[in-house]
Amino acid sequence: MHNLTIAELVKGLQNKTFSSQELTQQTLDRIHAVDPTFNSFISVSDERALQQAKAADALLAKGDAPTLCGVPIAQKDIFCTNGTLTTCGSKMLHNFVPPYDATVVDNYNAAGAVMVGKTNMDEFAMGSSNETSFFGSVKNPWDTNCVPGGSSGGSAAAVAAQLVAGATATDTGGSIRQPAALCGITGLKPTYGRVSRWGMIAFASSLDQAGTMTRTAEDAAIMLQTMASYDSKDSTCVDHPIDDYRASLNNSIEGLTIGLPKEYFGEGLDPGTQARVEEAIKQFESMGAKVKEISLPHSSLSVPAYYVIAPAECSANLSRFDGVRYGHRCENPADLEDLYKRSRGEGFGDEVKRRILVGAYALSAGYYDAYYNKAQKVRRLIKQDFVDAFKDVDVIMGPTSPTPAFEFGSKSDDPIAMYLEDIYTIATNLAGLPGMSIPCGLVGDKPVGLQLIGNYFNEAKLLNVAHQFQQATHFHTLAPQFLKGDK
Repeated sequence: MHNLTIAELVKGLQNKTFSSQELTQQTLDRIHAVDPTFNSFISVSDERALQQAKAADALLAKGDAPTLCGVPIAQKDIFCTNGTLTTCGSKMLHNFVPPYDATVVDNYNAAGAVMVGKTNMDEFAMGSSNETSFFGSVKNPWDTNCVPGGSSGGSAAAVAAQLVAGATATDTGGSIRQPAALCGITGLKPTYGRVSRWGMIAFASSLDQAGTMTRTAEDAAIMLQTMASYDSKDSTCVDHPIDDYRASLNNSIEGLTIGLPKEYFGEGLDPGTQARVEEAIKQFESMGAKVKEISLPHSSLSVPAYYVIAPAECSANLSRFDGVRYGHRCENPADLEDLYKRSRGEGFGDEVKRRILVGAYALSAGYYDAYYNKAQKVRRLIKQDFVDAFKDVDVIMGPTSPTPAFEFGSKSDDPIAMYLEDIYTIATNLAGLPGMSIPCGLVGDKPVGLQLIGNYFNEAKLLNVAHQFQQATHFHTLAPQFLKGDK
């Protein structure tokens, strides 16, 4: 059953082909047997999952259960879960057990989904390789010598290794799309404000957005249908009509206008990756879509703008972790100052400290206007580029990541090289637009992702375009070598 998609699991549960308890037990057994190789889970919730599965079977027996009822999923360990360890991949929260559920978790609970565990991640979602987690690096199922991408690398690896059919994730500068590309799966980042951030531990509040990791666009539509909601507890959540995301999946894309940003096909893009992306574009043309070259003239400024804005917001958000109220607290502090210094020094890893320092500097007196305020002005220019582009095109496409998965340690000593892994994804977050990554082929034996960017609250169109591509191609069915013959 582990090789079934969410849509197939839903059908099997509703037809009584198998029960949620049978499915959940098999999922848990597989995680315990296989995941030590990949380290994609920080915690596995056997008892909670089996209780939820039993309740789901009772609902399914009545015949009117929600779509996701009884389907095992994983939650990224950035979402607070009542009574279950929530660490954000950090020593700072290694012992934090929240007394409440995040709204995203609430929504899945209400739908009868079964949470089998919490997935590994870069510490406080800061990273592009999943090498900064306090609980150790996640391995890419396609090549365990390579990174799975980050920060949602645990969710991506868990789906790619077929430990779960779907997992939640978050995207601040590409943290859904980039790991989805490197692990050969489908990753969806909705419009900023489409999904509640309440109970999602904040990195950069104006950029963070929850989304999905699945094998197919259809599965992403099913998960987003449950995840999307208006939430008055989150002041950044937008009260906007929620589409029926599955209803338009089979619409023709004849006449679709695809924008190709010329800035996304220049220096720094791996030739093999470029070839796979261009082949995918030709596939869309053969299906009746039209291609138009566009320009996003300020896209080159997205990385420097992001790495001022995001660290500034993280320095403010992470100031609450002080060793007093919850989280890590140093032993035998001499006084209050010592408590603060040692608790934060011991609790945070190097990358988190680096970003806190950069952010605090950018917000300091005398530098705010020169850095943070200027970066926000650049952000507005980047957004306007997209607004102008969508006057002429329906969807924007290009590479998700400049390279396929890279080896562990190859970029960890060069923060700038690591930051550039998100060069094609960051602008979407700065503008607040929805984006996806879908598999579009291999370079050698490593997957390549095609990025799709849509207009505001136009997730249904992105899912339709992605689904039509997946109906015409087989790239989303490709699996890591270790899964060959795994029944």
